[in-house]
Amino acid sequence: MKRPLSPPHSPESAVRLAEVASCPPSQPEQRMKREKKHQSFTLCEVCNIQLNSAAQAQIHYNGKSHQKRLKQLNKGKMPAAQVGPGECHSSMVPPGKKPAGETSNSNKKCKRYFNEHWKEEFTWLEFDYERKLMFCIECRQALVKNKHGKAENAFTVGTDNFQRHALLRHVTSGAHRQALAVNREQLACEPHGHPELRPLVKVEVNPAKVAVLTTVYWMAKEEVPDEKCFSLLNFQKFNLCQALLASEHSEYYHPGSVREMQAAIAKVLHNEDRHRIKASPFVGLVVDEMVDVLKHRSLAMFTTTVSPCNGQTSTAFLGSFELPAGEASTVAGKVGEVMRSFGIPTMKLTWLSAHSASLVAEQLSGVGTVLTSFCPLLTEMHCLSHGSSLLPSEAVGTIEYLQKYETTVDAVYRLYSSSRGAGGGLQELRSILDLCEIDLGGPKAIHWTSIFPAMEAIDCLWPTLVLLLESEAEHSPVARGLCEELKKFQFVAFTKILLDVLPIFQKLSRFFQIEDFDLSILKPIVSAMATTLQTQQSTSGQNLQEFLSEMKEYPGDGRDGESRLCYKGIELVNCSQMHLKHFEQLKETYLESVRCNLLDRFPSSILEAVSSFSAIFNPKCYPQSLEDIGSYGVSELNFLLQTYSRVVVSERALSDFPLFKRIVFSLSQLSFKDLCVKLVYSSSEMHELFPDFAVLAAIALALPLGSVLAEKISRGRELLKHSRSCRGRDEGLSDRMKIVIDGPAISEFDFALAIEYYESMRESEFIMAQVK
Repeated sequence: MKRPLSPPHSPESAVRLAEVASCPPSQPEQRMKREKKHQSFTLCEVCNIQLNSAAQAQIHYNGKSHQKRLKQLNKGKMPAAQVGPGECHSSMVPPGKKPAGETSNSNKKCKRYFNEHWKEEFTWLEFDYERKLMFCIECRQALVKNKHGKAENAFTVGTDNFQRHALLRHVTSGAHRQALAVNREQLACEPHGHPELRPLVKVEVNPAKVAVLTTVYWMAKEEVPDEKCFSLLNFQKFNLCQALLASEHSEYYHPGSVREMQAAIAKVLHNEDRHRIKASPFVGLVVDEMVDVLKHRSLAMFTTTVSPCNGQTSTAFLGSFELPAGEASTVAGKVGEVMRSFGIPTMKLTWLSAHSASLVAEQLSGVGTVLTSFCPLLTEMHCLSHGSSLLPSEAVGTIEYLQKYETTVDAVYRLYSSSRGAGGGLQELRSILDLCEIDLGGPKAIHWTSIFPAMEAIDCLWPTLVLLLESEAEHSPVARGLCEELKKFQFVAFTKILLDVLPIFQKLSRFFQIEDFDLSILKPIVSAMATTLQTQQSTSGQNLQEFLSEMKEYPGDGRDGESRLCYKGIELVNCSQMHLKHFEQLKETYLESVRCNLLDRFPSSILEAVSSFSAIFNPKCYPQSLEDIGSYGVSELNFLLQTYSRVVVSERALSDFPLFKRIVFSLSQLSFKDLCVKLVYSSSEMHELFPDFAVLAAIALALPLGSVLAEKISRGRELLKHSRSCRGRDEGLSDRMKIVIDGPAISEFDFALAIEYYESMRESEFIMAQVK
């Protein structure tokens, strides 16, 4: 096979090579020149490889690889940096000097080296002289995902492929172009953000440390027990994880320090929370009481913030804090302590929401008053969550039969949900526990009268349950007692009342879980619910009426004037006139208590504020005709200006209102949230034109509502229940909950900052140990 002719070489290089090979000097000089000859080598600038002799250079120039690159160079596919046609494609490196990256590619026949001139041509290029690796500054700062869904590439983790065409390939790649776009957006937003975080992106981090912290982070996200860390790290080494095999990590990084690593990771996430809180014009606060298996109370706290950079809202979990038993001031004191810890100014806190019946009861006894004394803009709106009691514990205690009813239902579920029978009814009861995520072994009492599917199952399976209990009554005193209770008229009738009441509250509960909520319907829903509950006191609901009409009266001698009533083929007991009169009193008392508790949760001032926000910022609430908007919304605006007079200028807002209404009328396609986002966005024209309305819109966006918040609260309860049932009291639980609830994808987390925090924590512990 014929080889192409070698390219013309510079006569000077040939003369130099010849001079090194010939020249017979004296013996000492000959030894010196022999050493120099051994140290001299040729560098081919086309291929960027070292050639150690003239013979090796000649072979290289005649080779296919060199000829192929020359053809590409001549066709213009590879732009030449310093080489032109007809020039010498090799250069001599002075004896005793080596180019950068001398140990790279040591396993290759021809070594390649880093060319310092590449830094001038590619400004994004960075070279680590200790590790002998090239990096792309832009890609490492952006860490965007490529088409395969990965944020890592050769130029973010480091590469020793010292070839110019590798740089050209990277600079034209989609990942690099996307990284440039992301960094430009960050620079545009960083004057309002946190430029002090920028240098942390470029910190050189030991890959082994990142690998260990990545493992700990993934374990927390997937709820893998901490004890599995050591075996998981060994498994990664077995699978040849290069980061764990290549270098030895610090003695600090061992499986026994998993809790400290989780604390460092949580600290990074909490710092981001502090930055969001600092940037947000207003903050909403959510508190939720959780009780573990040991009956220790803890307060889970969440915040809702608004970003002035884009107007978007975010929800963050601040932590789970132990709450000693005490008065309302105990909760208020803990909330104030957490606010100081996260740097929440008292003037920024505008909303407080409680997702626990006991906390609502404490609020009614003074928590709200204590917090409002140092948070002048604070407004309380306590949402209804799934499974929460419709009545506070004090009201439940005043209704004697309510406690007895819940005890009976609880006994039925505990008896038949653990049974191994194959009956269809028993299986349905067990499925209700799974559907509603009810833990019968939990420390908190289950509010059965607030769980609609559980009441539906009891009503549907009532005949089956009575027959099963009758068959077991001879052998089981518990079954006999339950059977007698279920056959009572009052039990069946009260179940029907619950079936009439609970669907009404379900609608309100769903409202608080809608992401793009419409505040205009809150006041009508609450008013309609209160009216319905009041009406049912005198006229029974649909389910109760159907029950009364379906009952059949049998003639016969009843005892003590009792009527013999039969429902679905089963004779009811306790059906005397006295019992029926007592049930009517029970119905009125229960419905009135539920109505009063509903109005206590949503007082008229709260409903007025929410309705006013909707009237001003919901384009769909505006009149259909432009001629009718003249006097529209004036009273609602005056209410908001009076409520938030500390942060708005009333005269300016009133003068801007006519123009504001005309613009909102033209934006009828926007939703309530879209308009508020447009106003809060600091770079928008509406933000500059209507500063007071931008302030009010930010307050409205901080309202703690939506599906994201509901999911995080539910996730927090689930984590606490699962973790405490397995481990008991756990000091690191709050950090793990933070990682699970708020932790981003692994590719988006700043492990360099976490390593810095972790090592500073361990060093401070070491110093304290030495002092002691």
